[in-house]
Amino acid sequence: MKLLKDKVMAEGIVLSDQVLKVDSFLNHQMDPVLMKEVGAEFTRRFGDERITKVLTIESSGIAPAIMTSLELGVPMIFARKHKSLTLRDNILVEKVYSFTKKESNEITVSKKFLSSEDRVLIIDDFLANGEAAFGLARIVEQVGASVAGIGIVIEKSFQPGAGLLNKAGYRVESLVRIASLENGAVSFVD
Repeated sequence: MKLLKDKVMAEGIVLSDQVLKVDSFLNHQMDPVLMKEVGAEFTRRFGDERITKVLTIESSGIAPAIMTSLELGVPMIFARKHKSLTLRDNILVEKVYSFTKKESNEITVSKKFLSSEDRVLIIDDFLANGEAAFGLARIVEQVGASVAGIGIVIEKSFQPGAGLLNKAGYRVESLVRIASLENGAVSFVD
């Protein structure tokens, strides 16, 4: 996706050979025009999958997920990372390790929002080791629903996540695939 690649090149900051900071348009401040295009692109790629729900994890996945769900005309659900007084009973829970934050979180989704008839599109901002995507997929599968696909805004292809998800049988579509962040520069997979 050229628009996203251009944004990564113009505003992305390489913090190390493992970490890319994109807080000016995706992870802190949001670029709504870009997010609208991200939603349209995921819809183009997954539109024939009969998706009934879009699922993400708070907070950085919410913008691309909501724009995708808007384009698809289906509800969007976000898994909570933090305990809520209003979300205690009838919940689906999975443990997920964050590569960037170097911490584990228990993510939760209310059972009332997913059923065995659902075909769920998982959307996330980054893919590194696949922990978040696998955690969300396990939540979907706990209720007997189907994972229709996994949409990733930025994939770090030099890490194993995409390969592990593909090996597990999931369809992964990444809008931008980064080959390397070495020497402070972003290089893309062609």
